[in-house]
Amino acid sequence: MSDPFQNVDARGAEFIKTVGDALETRAAEPKMQEIVDSYLAELTYPDGGLHIEIGAGSGAIARKLAAHAHNGKVVASDMSPGLIAYAKAHKDNPENLHFEVSDGGRLPHADASVENVVMHTVLSHVPDPSVLLTEAARVLKPGGALVVCDADFAKASIGNAFADPLGACAQYFAEHFVTDKFLVGKLRDLIAQSGLDLASFRVATRIITEGQGGMTFVGMGGKMMVEQGLIGQELADALIAEYDRRIENGSLYGFVPFAIAIAHRV
Repeated sequence: MSDPFQNVDARGAEFIKTVGDALETRAAEPKMQEIVDSYLAELTYPDGGLHIEIGAGSGAIARKLAAHAHNGKVVASDMSPGLIAYAKAHKDNPENLHFEVSDGGRLPHADASVENVVMHTVLSHVPDPSVLLTEAARVLKPGGALVVCDADFAKASIGNAFADPLGACAQYFAEHFVTDKFLVGKLRDLIAQSGLDLASFRVATRIITEGQGGMTFVGMGGKMMVEQGLIGQELADALIAEYDRRIENGSLYGFVPFAIAIAHRV
């Protein structure tokens, strides 16, 4: 089965809302805000500059980018019309944030016209990341920066013991909702092949001990397992209840490494 994030709209309005809500929930986590703020603070924002987020989803990261680039224009780009509509409807969109439905491999922007390109948890969901990286290199101005922030889904966990059923949900999610769960290990080489100059590469850890951020693994994974006939609805509901129980008793523990790579066009 292909990664549903490759074509969010194909699964209908309910899935679009589920994805949008999940992206907003993750972006609101203090640790994720720390991760995003750290890489946005490393970029430069010349007056009147154009900045793009590819695969903007709900627009949560693009809104932060627009706050940093208040003296320029930010474009939130996504190939999903449904997610772009979701992002446009957000009540806190700033005036310098604009939206476009476009394929990250064929951006409607001129060569060397963009100051910064951001790809936040995008490349692990596409069949050929090199296409997006090459396109980013094309539109970036000399000296412009690309930021790639992506999860190392191969090492993501939400289980507390061997054979933990919540841990199985995270494993199922990585197998069925991620195109390449090993993307992070290939990232530096992929960037080099695109012709961009890698300036920094680091890993930050997203720890989940409260809130609904880890419910993406349990809720989406459980729903698909029901659809595939692997488990019954009663078990899927019980897994959600167990997640909530662990929040209440302080035993919830999720671990998701995020790689942050910053590269420049020479």
